Amino acid sequence: MGMDFYSMMTEETRLKFHYIVRGIVIVDGKVLLAHSTGASNTFLPGGHIDTGEGAESALVREIHEEIGKRAIVKRFVGAVESVWSEDGLDNHEINLVFEVDIPELDSAKPLQSLEGHLEFIWVEPSALEMHNLQPDSLIECLTNWKTSWSGYWGTSLS
Repeated sequence: MGMDFYSMMTEETRLKFHYIVRGIVIVDGKVLLAHSTGASNTFLPGGHIDTGEGAESALVREIHEEIGKRAIVKRFVGAVESVWSEDGLDNHEINLVFEVDIPELDSAKPLQSLEGHLEFIWVEPSALEMHNLQPDSLIECLTNWKTSWSGYWGTSLS
């Protein structure tokens, strides 16, 4: 058996490439966003896909780790890539985005995070830009995916 993609990369490269899965959770017309303590941006719930893990399984795992709820992954919405510099390293991120249902959620009630560095907020779709949703190409994705869905590809490359 050959080495997998991550095994062939150097430690520095591993720090630069992020293979991510994100979930679009909409309840009562509001979008669920995550925010890291001290950060100026928000992002969709989800996180890194582990080597050998499927994207849908990773999304279910990440949401359970973050909020302790069972996520039902519905359909693949699209992919979004982003590049940024941080601490002298160039980061490249690929986000696989899925529609997700979490039946127990109520957008009128605050959502308790199980991870101390995260908080969750409910936002009207018209306020995504004001909340600095990243990658920013997700704003277009979330604005149009229900009405003109045919698979979405977004990029935030310079």
